[in-house]
Amino acid sequence: MQNSFLGKRIKACGYALKGAFILIKTEPPIQVQVVISIMMVGLGFYFDITTTEWILQIFAMGMVLSLEAANTAIEEIADFIHPDFHHKIGLIKDMAAGAVFFAAITAIIIGLIIYIPYLF
Repeated sequence: MQNSFLGKRIKACGYALKGAFILIKTEPPIQVQVVISIMMVGLGFYFDITTTEWILQIFAMGMVLSLEAANTAIEEIADFIHPDFHHKIGLIKDMAAGAVFFAAITAIIIGLIIYIPYLF
C-alpha cells in the first residue's frame, strides 16, 4: 500500500500537514494570519453571513495563508542559497512579500465588502 498511488498521496498529505504545523508553530506572520482568520470566522458566525460570503471569506483567508507560506519558503530557500546580503536575493524576497501584500489587500477589500453592510 505504501508505494501505491493512494499510499503516496496519504504520505504527501502527512508531509503537508507537518509543514503547516511547522509554519503555525514557528512563523510569526503565519501566526498573525491564523489569529486574524479565527477572528474573521467568529465575525462570520456573529453576523450570520451568507454561504456566498463564507466562500469568499474562506477563499481570501486561504489565499493569504497560502501565499504567506510560499513567501516563507522562498525566503528560506534564498537564505540557504545565499546567507549574506545580495541585491538579487533581496529583490526576490521583496517580490515574494509583494505577492502576500496583494493577497492581503484583496482579502481586506473582500472583508469590507462583506461586513460594511452588516455594520451600517
